Amino acid sequence: MAALAEAGIERTFAIQELTLPLALAGEDVIGQARTGMGKTLGFGVPLLQRVTPPSEQPAATAEGDAADRTRDVPQALVVVPTRELCVQVAKDLADAGAHLGIRVTAIYGGRAYEPQLAALRKGVDVVVGTPGRLLDLAEQRHLVLGRVKALVLDEADEMLDLGFLPDVERIMRMLPDERHTMLFSATMPGPIIALSRAFLRQPTHIRAEESDQGSVHERTRQLVYRAHAMDKVELLTRVLQAKDRGLTMIFARTKRTVQRVADDLADRGFAAAAVHGDLGQGAREQALRAFRAGKVDVLVATDVAARGIDVTDVTHVVNYQCPEDSKTYVHRIGRTGRAGKEGVAVTLVDWDEMPKWKMVSDDLNLGIDEPVETYSTSDHLYTDLEIPTNSTGRLPHSKRTRAGLDAEYVDTEGDHGGRTKKRGGRDERRAAPTPDTERPRSDRAARPRTRRRGGVPVAEGGQPVEIVAGAEPTAAPTTGPEATAVTGTDGEGAPRRRRRRGGRRRSGAGETAGAEQQDAAAS
Repeated sequence: MAALAEAGIERTFAIQELTLPLALAGEDVIGQARTGMGKTLGFGVPLLQRVTPPSEQPAATAEGDAADRTRDVPQALVVVPTRELCVQVAKDLADAGAHLGIRVTAIYGGRAYEPQLAALRKGVDVVVGTPGRLLDLAEQRHLVLGRVKALVLDEADEMLDLGFLPDVERIMRMLPDERHTMLFSATMPGPIIALSRAFLRQPTHIRAEESDQGSVHERTRQLVYRAHAMDKVELLTRVLQAKDRGLTMIFARTKRTVQRVADDLADRGFAAAAVHGDLGQGAREQALRAFRAGKVDVLVATDVAARGIDVTDVTHVVNYQCPEDSKTYVHRIGRTGRAGKEGVAVTLVDWDEMPKWKMVSDDLNLGIDEPVETYSTSDHLYTDLEIPTNSTGRLPHSKRTRAGLDAEYVDTEGDHGGRTKKRGGRDERRAAPTPDTERPRSDRAARPRTRRRGGVPVAEGGQPVEIVAGAEPTAAPTTGPEATAVTGTDGEGAPRRRRRRGGRRRSGAGETAGAEQQDAAAS
């Protein structure tokens, strides 16, 4: 409680108030609440309470008895679906247990094994991790799960969507049968219910909201505009100049769109950063750190970042592309209006996205089936968001007060699957090339090169090369009857290239004619 008071947390939210008495008493719990309602501390406080701090554990002995061998293995495990959420939960638990001396470690993919293995060997009390890396280390016996007495599955429905449920079940089978288990999820689909029945003991299902309450926070103001793809960036720059705009998150469906929008905004003077799957883990964490610190105030992200980013000062969320379904929409705009604060959610719907948006609107009962047609010059856009009428597509120099992404350090040591690439004057970690898409320079240099003249291969001496299927190119003779057969000759005896007529062949007509000729020859 002292550590939480230092962080400014003195009151409980509904999910925490209902969960804490049961979880502290050791009962299994299923917690269900909307995003941004404090679920992390709802399971974090009981989790830390059940962990025995290192200072209270049996002292190590020279003989190496059982107490000595088990004092540094994890006592609690938190399984989360995404890397960003893993880092966030580990930080929250470390802050809450600061005065207890409890050791918390984040285990997730995209980083080198060595630092994580070193942390486990040094000793850890609480492990927060993603399913893939947890299962990998557990099967290699680097991660000991035999002493875990408290388990938390956070964002279980997201793990189902990402296909992690089989890995989660394998991890749970490695744990002791006598343990305290808590499962938290925004929704409760059938597979999650089956999982809870299989691995939880008489759990209490807590829903910290009214049964008819909407999925979207009441304090979030929702604006939906029908926008043309060619005008979206211009419209977006106006939205980013709205009155009282603070930290802003922009969501798009594809990684390429995310990077393009971030680059466009940076070129126009906005302090923007991108988070998507093609970036290395170091660059992703650099962007999130800069966003939390306020060095950049615009974060462009794919849906992978919709969960796990808990920044209470996000004032605006923009859906640059229409979300795929109502669930994605809820988690996107749930980044604002958190912890009782107000927020604004702007959704841009293109013409071809109208059917998709209508399904989202109907599922959530928004009553916005026909968004108003809007351009960067529309008067109602300026009125709705209180945008200065003299705003242009570039941020004035007087308002460029953010330090920018370059002011935040990037830790690329131990990154997996990334290479540094210059983009917009910044070093970014990009996905490593695959052999099918890009060949290393050393391989390209080693490949034999054949010179061509007029589309025909020629040898070093300038002679045409005869191409025989399954054989290496060889220089064709320039005299004699063989030269005529291969290249043809003109009246002076000089070699002449054989012209190939009809280089393009229709897939239907050519094959049909060839088949008819073969049938005639066979008959």
